Amino acid sequence: MAGCSAFERDADGQTSQLDDDAARALATRFAPTLYFDVHEPWFPTDPRPYTSERDGETLVTGFDAFDGYHERYRDGSPPDPTVFYRAVEYEDSPLAVVQFWFYSVFDQFTTNFHWHDWEVLHVFVDTETGDPQLHVASSHSRMVPNNEFLDPDPEQVPRILVELGSHSSTLSVNDVPDRFQRVAIEDLLADITNTALEGIEDLADLELPLAYGLPRDEGSRLPYLVPEYDGAPIYDHERLPSVTRESLIDDDLTVRSYDALTSPPTGLPTRETGLVFGHHERQGEADTDVEYDLVPSSEIEHIAAFTGPQLSFEFAVPDVVEDAMAGHITTTGTPWSQPRYENPAADISVPNHRTTLADRYDAIGEAAPINTVVARLTETITADDAPENEGLTTTETALESVVLLESDPEAVPTFGGVAVVQDVPAGEHRLTVNGAGRAPHSERVSVTDDGTPTAAGVGGEIPLVARNESTKLELMGENASTALSTVAVEDDFAGRLYESSVEGNDAVYVHAGGAYTTEVRDGDDAVGAYRVNPSPEAESTVRIERPETGKAPLSEFVADIADETRLAVAAANGNDDDDDGDEDGDNDSSNAVEGLERALAAVVEAARRAAERARDSEQAGADRQLETVAERLQRVEKRLAAASDDLPQSLSNATRNRLAQADQRTEQARAAEKL
Repeated sequence: MAGCSAFERDADGQTSQLDDDAARALATRFAPTLYFDVHEPWFPTDPRPYTSERDGETLVTGFDAFDGYHERYRDGSPPDPTVFYRAVEYEDSPLAVVQFWFYSVFDQFTTNFHWHDWEVLHVFVDTETGDPQLHVASSHSRMVPNNEFLDPDPEQVPRILVELGSHSSTLSVNDVPDRFQRVAIEDLLADITNTALEGIEDLADLELPLAYGLPRDEGSRLPYLVPEYDGAPIYDHERLPSVTRESLIDDDLTVRSYDALTSPPTGLPTRETGLVFGHHERQGEADTDVEYDLVPSSEIEHIAAFTGPQLSFEFAVPDVVEDAMAGHITTTGTPWSQPRYENPAADISVPNHRTTLADRYDAIGEAAPINTVVARLTETITADDAPENEGLTTTETALESVVLLESDPEAVPTFGGVAVVQDVPAGEHRLTVNGAGRAPHSERVSVTDDGTPTAAGVGGEIPLVARNESTKLELMGENASTALSTVAVEDDFAGRLYESSVEGNDAVYVHAGGAYTTEVRDGDDAVGAYRVNPSPEAESTVRIERPETGKAPLSEFVADIADETRLAVAAANGNDDDDDGDEDGDNDSSNAVEGLERALAAVVEAARRAAERARDSEQAGADRQLETVAERLQRVEKRLAAASDDLPQSLSNATRNRLAQADQRTEQARAAEKL
């Protein structure tokens, strides 16, 4: 169903099959060259040797195909290298399409695995000029844009770079045939003409074309999973005597548990070209290792189904999630039961490609808007300019992750650290991100009904945390005095890292080396804030038991962050004296650092008094104390300027950042109507 939008696009015209000679001529002309990964175990083959009869129907069972393929592969040559083709033309139109269907006996990937696998390449051709108009190579699912190229060179044979294990297909049209090029560089063409992201200001620098591409060919690391059946790895099953551990993706590329890894795996190999398949009737392809047969797909349309039982993940996954994803860990349907078999234009996933073809051919309907959720995933690490374990920054990630919209449980992989989920129905969704050795991330995302891209995370960024550096921060919203609407988490140095609407309780994994402000808002947009500074040595969950909004919690936050900073300044000055000094912090001191410490102590005292007045329902008294807090924060800024040279630079940086938080929350408290 790839390319089918959640919106109603204009209808495409009807198709009819080309006659055998015309279909064969198109198939021979455009028969692609296929480049496989050096670790690929399952090449395109013919399923007919593995058919069986049941209740008058012809089937291909997963056990028969999987075991039979490896039994016949023992001589070192992939058995029955075959590509199936079908050619149709749109009625009353000079537009034809030749489809190339590739069958593999198994699919093993980082987001899914299943018996059997069908992938397809569509070549749209103008029958009057003979020129190809568009190549569409199938990607992982309808929720990930296909890899497409508009107006390819008529003289060039299509080339497909096949992803390891999953057989997702990308295109190669430039002068480096076995490497994927996402964007044009000097004289080297891009291998896709998919459009870049538009409409999200925060991601304006993300100029990458939206397509899955081939992450391991672009320098990204992609860990694979090992499927399980009946509580054991699939290669141990008695009905698969010819399948061994060596029959699956290589150990160097696989992880046996996301949870068991304390940090993201390193050293995963990137893509390297292995076998190259070419059509045996084409001459002059010197780099071809294996010649395949071209067979009309009509010769296998008698197969009613490709069957197989549901597989499992080796590590713990809730049954409800595994069942919801059953379609992605079980088997695949027949090509001839899919809409794109009769109407290849249903597979066009890039709106501007459909629009271009619609301008040229009446048979192609106009594009409809597509709702897209997008985010850039990053790694959270400690910041060099922060005190030890009290400040963070984010950096690019080289390890791909898995993204799941729980409203439509079809997991999709990232590419280059970019998460894209398209054809998303309007409404509220929960987006979950997981990765090997990383703590999971989950948030609520609101998608509008106008086709405008939706940025997940904060400004389109979702920072992930290594599992061994994470602390779980829980917000017990069910205990709140008023229903909360949103929650956000900010680090002193990295800024806002998490923001999500909330109903009841919420939780987020944060880096243990950060220092955080947790902000909550209720349905009236009243604000509350809480200071969270986890210890890297502590293993317990940090919990905000009874979140509140209004003057009191905001004032208490200002007191907490000011006192935390005062203690750090005192420690840097070697001063263990807890004497808060005079109320106004006006003691002249030869020690500028001591003057800063006393000024902070004055803020703490005034903020605590403001909180007490608010809790006693004394609004006027609380507001007077908050005015005092604001004045004393200004004095702290002056004291900090005088003391900066006598403090470690990292502490000066942290104090400056915390003062900005204190100023913001003080102003929110002064403006708050709720006590």
